[in-house]
Amino acid sequence: MLSIMQETSKKHFSRGKSVGFVPTMGALHEGHMSLIKRAKSENDTVVVSIFVNPLQFGRNEDFGMYPRDREGDREKLQSWGADILFAPDDAVIYPAGFLTGVEVQELSGRLCGAFRPGHFRGVATVVCKLFNIVRPTSAYFGQKDFQQSVIIRRMAEDLNMGVDVTVCPTMREPDGLAMSSRNAYLSPAERKASTILYRTLTAASEMIRSGAAGAAEVKEMMQASLTSEPLIAEIQYAGIYDPATLLDRDEIGKQNLLAISVKIGGTRLIDNMLAEKLSTPAWRS
Repeated sequence: MLSIMQETSKKHFSRGKSVGFVPTMGALHEGHMSLIKRAKSENDTVVVSIFVNPLQFGRNEDFGMYPRDREGDREKLQSWGADILFAPDDAVIYPAGFLTGVEVQELSGRLCGAFRPGHFRGVATVVCKLFNIVRPTSAYFGQKDFQQSVIIRRMAEDLNMGVDVTVCPTMREPDGLAMSSRNAYLSPAERKASTILYRTLTAASEMIRSGAAGAAEVKEMMQASLTSEPLIAEIQYAGIYDPATLLDRDEIGKQNLLAISVKIGGTRLIDNMLAEKLSTPAWRS
C-alpha cells in the first residue's frame, strides 16, 4: 500500500498535477467534507488518509475507543469526490524498530500540550511521514484544531517541506457545537451542555470586537460562563492567546485567539474563535 501511494504521487508530480491532501483519523463528518471540497476546488487530485495514530494518544486516553467506521468512511469519500484513500495499518507507518520522532518545540507545550504531554510530537511525526509519502502540493486542516495547524505549518516551514498548509473554517452543528468525531461520546445531557463553549466564545468575541472590555474582564467572563455549567468537570484553559505564538495575552491585540478546553463527563472538548479588535468602537462605525 505504501509503495503504491508513493508511486502514484510520483506520477502526479511528474505530470505537473497538484495534489491536495486531507489527513484524518476517520469517523468522517461534514467538517471533513468541507476540507475535501476545498481541496477538490484547488487541486487536480485529492488524497484523504485515514489513520488512527497511536503516537498522539497518551496513557489512559481513548485510542482503543476512538470511533472507527471504515466502510462508512469509504462511502462518504466516494460521494464527496475524493480521488484516493490512503488507509495504512499501524505496521506500515511504524514498522518494527521505528525510532524517529518529530517535535516542534515551544509551540507543542502550550495550550493542549500542557495537558497532553507528547501529543503534538505524535501529531508532527505522523504528519511528517504522511507528507513524505503522499507528497502533496497543499494540505488542509480545520481551525477547530488551531494549535495543531500552527504546529504543522511551522514544521512544514522549518523543514522546507514545500507543502502549503491551508486552515479552513470550523464547521458547526446548528446549535454552534464544533463538529468532532468525539462528540459521539457525549450523552444527551452532555451534548446539550456542550453548547456553552460556543456561547462563551461568541460572547468573548463580541466583547473584544466592541472594545467594551479589557483582557482581564474577557477572561473573567469566560471562566464564569464555563463554571456556570454544572456538567463541566474540568476547565483546562480558557482565555486570550497570540494566534502565532499561542502565548497567553494580558492585553488584547489586533488579532486574538480565544481558546477553550474543558472536560464534560469523560469527554475532552476543545474550541476556539479568532477575534479582531476594531480600531474604533463598534457604535461609532
